[in-house]
Amino acid sequence: MAKKLGKSPVAKEENKEGLFASCSFTDLGLHPTLCAHLQDKMGFQAPTRIQAQAIPVAMSGQHMLVKAATGTGKTLAYLAPIVHLLQMREPRVERTDGTFALVLVPTRELCLQVYGIAQQLVHRFHWLVPGYIMGGENRAKEKARLRKGISILIATPGRLLDHLQHTSSFVYPNMRWIVFDEADSILELGFGKALEDILEHLGSRNDASNQNKNKMEPMKRQNLLLSATLNEKVNRLAKISLKNPVMIGLDEQNSSAHGKNHTSLLSDDEEEILEKHNVTVEQAVDDFKLPAQLVQRYVKVSCGSRLAILLTILKSLFERQLSHKVVVFLSTCDSVDFHHTVLSQLEWSPGLQLDTDKKQKFISCKVFRLHGNMDQDDRKKSFLGFSSEKSAILVSTDVAARGLDFPKVKCIIQYDSPGEASEYVHRVGRTARIGEKGEALLFLQPIETDYLRDLELHGASLTEYPLQKVLDSFPVNGQRLHKRKQISLDMHPWIMSLQRALESFVTSEDTTKKLARDAFCSWVRAYTAHRGELKKIFMVKKLHLGHVARSFGLKEQPSLLGRSHQVQLKKRKKEQKRERPAKRRKIPAKR
Repeated sequence: MAKKLGKSPVAKEENKEGLFASCSFTDLGLHPTLCAHLQDKMGFQAPTRIQAQAIPVAMSGQHMLVKAATGTGKTLAYLAPIVHLLQMREPRVERTDGTFALVLVPTRELCLQVYGIAQQLVHRFHWLVPGYIMGGENRAKEKARLRKGISILIATPGRLLDHLQHTSSFVYPNMRWIVFDEADSILELGFGKALEDILEHLGSRNDASNQNKNKMEPMKRQNLLLSATLNEKVNRLAKISLKNPVMIGLDEQNSSAHGKNHTSLLSDDEEEILEKHNVTVEQAVDDFKLPAQLVQRYVKVSCGSRLAILLTILKSLFERQLSHKVVVFLSTCDSVDFHHTVLSQLEWSPGLQLDTDKKQKFISCKVFRLHGNMDQDDRKKSFLGFSSEKSAILVSTDVAARGLDFPKVKCIIQYDSPGEASEYVHRVGRTARIGEKGEALLFLQPIETDYLRDLELHGASLTEYPLQKVLDSFPVNGQRLHKRKQISLDMHPWIMSLQRALESFVTSEDTTKKLARDAFCSWVRAYTAHRGELKKIFMVKKLHLGHVARSFGLKEQPSLLGRSHQVQLKKRKKEQKRERPAKRRKIPAKR
């Protein structure tokens, strides 16, 4: 039977309205040296409420499922107790003992982030060795590190499974912990089968097919599953990986309801036993928890003016506050490459347009890009570079939406809609972390505003961004606009002037024009990929593809882009037909 977390004396003293608990790390039972290091070197003065609940459970050896909003300190909630228990082991842990703790994460960037935190935590326990393995890295070097021994291993699922199957020097009989961090994201990325194979290989699967292996486990195994959202896939993973888990962070407001609309983490027999005691475990599948200090807004923009308005809002943000970090989410890798080029290279004359001598960069801060098709070295440079900057923009696909903790990110701009509401939660979770303030802005076309209702059903309520006020604050040809009557955004002098500059920039070089065309094509393909009910909101048939092209700085209509491609195909076919008769003439006739 799954256990509900009882209220400990520590939990009773928590400030229920705040993010942080009123207790200290010492009150949770962590080693004094580790507590001192958390406070003095890592800057954690007090645990969050989730940490205060999760750390004692993790130290008790029980399986655990944690559902908590992004930015509530889930990583420390499992790493701190693991380090505490490992440093207490007698005799001391040695590298030749192999891996004791395995942490599975969805992306390479999150792998590096968790590894960095683990390195800091073991600073005063030098005999504990953290390490990581992930796709894109040199496999031979990873093999050598595994041969030497890694006490706490952080890994992406695909590369871990590869080493489990093919690296004989990988020592893991002493493995005591398996942690699924950002479990929902791991499953959304299609690693469900890989996780099942990993559990099978490690003998930690709970179903009947693996009962014999579980009986033969050399030591007690503790599995921990952490997720910002819960769904059917996470539920299945919990069933096959967790035994009698302690539930933390589940919404229990409607605990008296028998919730047929919700997914249960328990077997039918367990549910019946709980119902007899009037205790039901309810899973908040449909309602997502977002930080109270997060300001959520949307901006309604016609498709043709999207890029000009994005640039305007970014310029406004950095003029309002020089030290600012912003993440802009896009739907495709090609779109990231194009927008990175525009944001980092577009030049602009603040006065008269003809005054070319005084042109300066439209966005003055550094601009980074991040997507899955980049080389591993470039991805690492972007991730570390943006993390270390005080003022910068990161243009990224959803690869940056998976648990990454970029310091001091003040604003998240979802330029392309996220699709599933759970993805919206992951994206906005890059700001307003650990009690900090943050803003989130969602771009929508007029035909897409029904998406706001979908978000409201999941507990996310957005207000409209004051775009007209921002536009009027910018001068055109050195003069501020004196508002006489209401004009459409597309006809606003600032937007028209900026759009001309964008089109001139894009068409000035063939390489930039090619980037724009590739981005346009990939964007349209991504728009058609919305699933289920979202297809009724994001309908390609309602798009004006000429305006879509304009949002990438292209003057040509999409039909012209397609026609040029068709002309090239026809030319190739004609050339191939001409070549075939010529080849036939050269072949001597058979006698």
